[in-house]
Amino acid sequence: MSSLTAARVLKPIGTAGSLFAFGLDVGRAVFRRPFQFREFIQQAWFIASVTIIPTALVAIPFGAVIALQVGGLVAQFGAQSFVGSAAVLAVVQQAAPIATALLVAGAGGSAIAADLGARKIREELDAMMVLGIDPIQRLVVPRVLAAMMIAVFLNGLVSIVGVMGGYVFNVIIQGGTPGAYLASFTALAQMADLWQGLAKALVFGLIAAIVASYMGMNAGGGPKGVGDAVNQSVVITFLLLFIVNFVMSAIFLQIIPSKTG
Repeated sequence: MSSLTAARVLKPIGTAGSLFAFGLDVGRAVFRRPFQFREFIQQAWFIASVTIIPTALVAIPFGAVIALQVGGLVAQFGAQSFVGSAAVLAVVQQAAPIATALLVAGAGGSAIAADLGARKIREELDAMMVLGIDPIQRLVVPRVLAAMMIAVFLNGLVSIVGVMGGYVFNVIIQGGTPGAYLASFTALAQMADLWQGLAKALVFGLIAAIVASYMGMNAGGGPKGVGDAVNQSVVITFLLLFIVNFVMSAIFLQIIPSKTG
């Protein structure tokens, strides 16, 4: 009984180590040739097609809620002129990367895990290795790079739609002035905040694709195992995203002030 308990306790540690090693293998395979450009384009188009509309729809309430909450808070301190800059900071730094990552992981990541899991139980991956073809280079690398690229583009979409949604709700519902909202953009927000959001989106896309690919390539037990791998990939990705977001936010808060003075 004690051995079973120890095995259960150590299993998550072994999985984390295997996932990290898988990420290193993907990093090495990126620089191998030939690069599967056609697969990359197909995967990028697929991920964009399943995420762009939900991302745009989610960005509107994100921007609206942030504008309403921030507007109500700063109004209590008599700082209505800073509503625009505060809303832009919240959307660009936090809301846009997280919303993008959740949709990339939930839609694109689940599709990646299901595709690779189906190939695994059909023994296609084993057949590729027998033929001397590396599945990581052939299948995983294009999906990881496609997810990272689409995550950056979707982050820009969420930022634009979120800021526009915040503008509409602040001006119409809270009675703010359009000039004050637009003029306050540069009061607190800086170019470094935009780079922070882009860096987060890039890392979140990387994590989502690697976790989905790892869970798919290690699926077992038939169709039920593929379904379990898809569910586990989404849950693990969400947990990692929030942890990494906290770490990156803390790092940027220490780095950016020293650079901007």
